[in-house]
Amino acid sequence: MANYKKITLDNGLRVITIPMENANSVTVLILVGTGSKYETKDINGISHFLEHMFFKGTKKRPNTLDVSETLDSVGGEYNAFTSKEITGFYAKVDKSHFDVALDWISDIFLNSKFDEEEVKREKGVIIEEVNMYLDTPTAYLGDLWEKLLYGDQPAGWMVIGEKENILSFDREKVVEYYKSHYSPSNVIVCVAGAINEKEATKKIEDYFKKGGKSAIDQKIEVREEQSEPEVLLHYKKTDQTHFCLGVRAYDMFDKRRYSLALLSIILGGNMSSRLFIKVRERNGLAYSIHTSADATTDTGYLVTQAGIDHKNLEKAIELILQEYKDLKNNKITEKELQKAKDYLKGTTSLSLDSSDSQASFYAVQELLEKNILTPEEKFKLIDMVSIDDIKNVAEDIFVPEKINLAVIGPIEEKDSTRIKQLLKI
Repeated sequence: MANYKKITLDNGLRVITIPMENANSVTVLILVGTGSKYETKDINGISHFLEHMFFKGTKKRPNTLDVSETLDSVGGEYNAFTSKEITGFYAKVDKSHFDVALDWISDIFLNSKFDEEEVKREKGVIIEEVNMYLDTPTAYLGDLWEKLLYGDQPAGWMVIGEKENILSFDREKVVEYYKSHYSPSNVIVCVAGAINEKEATKKIEDYFKKGGKSAIDQKIEVREEQSEPEVLLHYKKTDQTHFCLGVRAYDMFDKRRYSLALLSIILGGNMSSRLFIKVRERNGLAYSIHTSADATTDTGYLVTQAGIDHKNLEKAIELILQEYKDLKNNKITEKELQKAKDYLKGTTSLSLDSSDSQASFYAVQELLEKNILTPEEKFKLIDMVSIDDIKNVAEDIFVPEKINLAVIGPIEEKDSTRIKQLLKI
């Protein structure tokens, strides 16, 4: 595994370098500690809107064609993303083009113009992105799930925002948000791949040393209140009924997060998991069924997602809850636990073969947890999880007051009470 080095510049910006032997690529990743959890209701969606605006032109690269052509001309990969707590920008290139990638990403990040005309034009683009998203049940379902869990607070809002907000954004709002969240002390620049660590650090310093420390707007604390099973039904004429069935769980600072991750793998993390075999292979109810554990700085959950024939919703819920209850009432086997551990360590190791995944692995930890564990350190924590740890977590999370179900399909709100009665655990 690669070794990393972290330094902090005088202006507060953190720099992480990760040299990788035998790598042919270099990834430059910039992460900012902001996202939709840092927004207020009237500007929900502006983190994502602002992310788009970094690709619209700088003084050096005046328009979108100039911006995109730079890395297209060397076969590079580049994009940006926004989540509840992170906004990120990256460029991945052949090692011979590292200087091009660093110049490009620093230019769009530090020198974007945010032209008013581009702001107006981008509204149409993002409205169509919203429409595409709402037309894709497998994608939109995740937002409905978090809306069910967190309601009308930032954790429960869509990252992309509502159409009314998007249409109200102007250059003033965009620039104001940029100034209040993009302080150097809230930014990480990470470079991974075929690099000389000292040379790469010096080049990053030269580009990013300007700018002073300033206060960052903080996100409000998430409120979680639930006393019984909850259901959210979204009526839509679809060929399948899509649903998320799961429970509230732990944030990323909870020591039980590794037990939860292994529990999710045992349930539905791969093709030999309990739910894949039971729901798909034995009963033929779903093509895809998957269980995952999600953790942010202040929230967490375990959720199973599947798409099934409309008539099979109740049967699928019943089968999933059977496995939840079994884990709550009975201990797993040593073989099951070891398989889950080996799977988690194996998939982690495989994912870290590329420079972009290495950059993300280290930089995301630093941004959200302000603490970096190497893969080997994480593996030790995974290996420490016991059968009793899994049982204790199952007993804690698989209870009526933590269970939730979100559904997209041709199902009426009047069915909510009947479906809610199925959620016995």
